[in-house]
Amino acid sequence: MQITKEDYQLFKPLLFSIGYRMLGSVVEAEDIVQETFLRASQLNEKNIKIKKAYLCKMMTNLCLDVLKSARYRREHYVGPWNPEPLLLEKLQTIDPSETLIQKEGLSIAYLRMMEHLGADERAILLLREVFDYPYSEIATIVGKKEENCRKIYSRAMQKISRVEGESLNYEKNTLLINRFIEAFQMQNMDALLELISENVTLFSDGGGKVTAAIRPIVSSSNVLSLLYGIMKKAPEDFYFEVKNVNRQPAVVIYMNGKIQSILSFYISNEKIVEMYITMNPDKLPIQ
Repeated sequence: MQITKEDYQLFKPLLFSIGYRMLGSVVEAEDIVQETFLRASQLNEKNIKIKKAYLCKMMTNLCLDVLKSARYRREHYVGPWNPEPLLLEKLQTIDPSETLIQKEGLSIAYLRMMEHLGADERAILLLREVFDYPYSEIATIVGKKEENCRKIYSRAMQKISRVEGESLNYEKNTLLINRFIEAFQMQNMDALLELISENVTLFSDGGGKVTAAIRPIVSSSNVLSLLYGIMKKAPEDFYFEVKNVNRQPAVVIYMNGKIQSILSFYISNEKIVEMYITMNPDKLPIQ
């Protein structure tokens, strides 16, 4: 298959979107995008008329292979596993194809819920729910019958329905996060308890590389105690910024001149229901 420079620029955002949402890893998604284009360019078939469909099928199948082989690594991961945060401040939307990266199904809460799905469930859910593919094309991509794809999609939707109430309004969520930060800094407990759920849960991902809670922290009192404990141990040059991470406001924390962690949120009914603090250095953007 002849892959031109224009093909690469046109289809790369779509392939990356599929890979990142399926794997929750920026690095793995980028690697598989390159592998997809490399394999496609080595094909001798000249009768492939729809490059987009063929590339999506190849990308999806490569991701499925990675998911199935990665299950052992995920099961033995030290502590909670959070998706790799995608810092979007450097992405430009001049190219319309880049907007593919900014559609639904990108939040950390959604990607984390994807971990509850099997590999085929994950692929079919994304192709249908996020990319709006018809079942006929999905069946071709994943190599299953349309009826089976419908059943798998229905089963996947039942498993992931918990995030349906998630607020994705960036401006509204930013105001809530800023209120949370102000109340936290002022140690205004009344205001904090209005902003976070009583059973708020924090998932701390250090991956065994840095010190982190190896189990989810549950309840407002326990989560706030942990966050205040982290603040007390922070060095003098500690600072943070609210930035666009996975199309949602998140707190990017800097220590010793580099990103130390990223705190993301799942917001529902105007309350913070879950927090995800990613400290594993392998998952943090390189500055």
